Amino acid sequence: MALETYQLTKRFGSFTALDQVTLKVAPGTVHALLGENGAGKSTLVKCIAGFHRAEAGSILVDAREQEVPNPVAARALGIGMVYQHFTLAPGMTVAENLLLAGGQVPHVIDWKRKRDELNAFLASTPFRLDLDARPQELAAGEKQKLELLKQLYLQPRLLILDEPTSVLTPQEADEVLGHVRELARAGRCTVLLITHKFREVMAHADDVTVLRRGHAVQHCAVRATDPARLAQAMVGDAGAAASEQAPRHARPAPGAVPATVPALELESLQVMGDRGTLAVRGLSLQLRSGEILGIAGVSGNGQRELVEALVGQRARAAGSVRVLGEAYGSRRAENHRLKVRSLPEEPLRNGCVGDLSVAENMALRDFDRAPLTAGGRLCFGQWRSRAREWIAVYGIKTRGEDAPIRSLSGGNVQRAVLARELAGQINVLVAANPVFGLDFAAVREIHDRLRAVRDQGGAVLLVSEDLDELLELADRIVVMSEGRLVYATEAAAADRQVLGAHMGGGHHEETETPPALHAATALPRDEVAA
Repeated sequence: MALETYQLTKRFGSFTALDQVTLKVAPGTVHALLGENGAGKSTLVKCIAGFHRAEAGSILVDAREQEVPNPVAARALGIGMVYQHFTLAPGMTVAENLLLAGGQVPHVIDWKRKRDELNAFLASTPFRLDLDARPQELAAGEKQKLELLKQLYLQPRLLILDEPTSVLTPQEADEVLGHVRELARAGRCTVLLITHKFREVMAHADDVTVLRRGHAVQHCAVRATDPARLAQAMVGDAGAAASEQAPRHARPAPGAVPATVPALELESLQVMGDRGTLAVRGLSLQLRSGEILGIAGVSGNGQRELVEALVGQRARAAGSVRVLGEAYGSRRAENHRLKVRSLPEEPLRNGCVGDLSVAENMALRDFDRAPLTAGGRLCFGQWRSRAREWIAVYGIKTRGEDAPIRSLSGGNVQRAVLARELAGQINVLVAANPVFGLDFAAVREIHDRLRAVRDQGGAVLLVSEDLDELLELADRIVVMSEGRLVYATEAAAADRQVLGAHMGGGHHEETETPPALHAATALPRDEVAA
């Protein structure tokens, strides 16, 4: 399918999200869309997919102008889209979600035949999901895979992918994008890909268009450009200069932070999953003050349950957690006393109340403490005053401190949560996929703030499915597979291929690991390499 947009314009009230955007996507190619948050990428593809209607301009499919008033019309034209935010039916199984994607379900389903058909379909893709699992039981990465599978099952002529690899490992991302690229090269579909990762553009795309503030500012073949030029096009000359001048935090030299009582210590921790089986199996580790310990792993290997057990959202089945040598039960009073903070995955779902204002969400941690409370009365003026200050410091784009937090973009919700969680002294910070779905400028800002916590003596437990992120930030990296820690290494000595093999379940043989690391993670040698 050949796709064109001609001077496409979309407004939301007085705000112009797209301003006369012209785009050409050649059939059988992978065409990347780049741009900062708010540049208009998602608005553009939602117009193409019938989710929004443009006020002006045209959409042409195979050189013929088409009306795309809704997603049903888009589907009839052979257009399928994987949205950045999940669109799954949480109470239905993977199999049922796949069947629902087609929009036409028979009154009586021959499940034996359908399951055979679905298993054959899954065998032709890079993914493996339990057909009986429900999305509410799946980690974010598994949900993303299911979203993509829904569209691949329908065999679209134009496949639009909005940040499809945000919660996948680099190996998974390469597998996914390699698969859709093969589909494109075979002439089975054309792919329009939104991504913030230059590596993915250079490795998998044929052409690239850069959007900035609703305008298409660059079109070119990928072979004719490079990441530096793409970054400059995204932010403009002034933005690029500011990015170059942004402060970088140097990693402290090994041993710069004295080894005393571990900031965070887990011993034989066991946590049950949603389906009644152990998701975290006898996990032990130590995290020192003044370091970032990265936990790598393919989505669905117990990371979500581990984080939820640490922040008090899930009960622990066995084992112990200690912070600065003190037993830690994740209660609010302990959080305050021991200065434990968290940056959750999907912050709008896990760290905020969507209908409450930005100021109210920023006050959730300490609304009952001075100066936000005085004489038993809540001081809402103080809430709003502090929120305005944080909005300015963190560059949060919002109508104001009284706007509902769900009205903010994903990056700005994350900045609001950062402002709340990073205020004051921090002993332990648990961060789970903290830059999911954010543009490269926001990623750099958040990474710098995580380094600042480390450099000021805090301990950061960084759980991420982005191996590039861990290799950039972490001092040590451990790999989690099937609920256990199976490998550990100093980040400076880490080998991407070895890490990837352990993440994928390989390398079960004895693996050499520095002796100091065994002591630091409190893992016996046979458990590290098991």
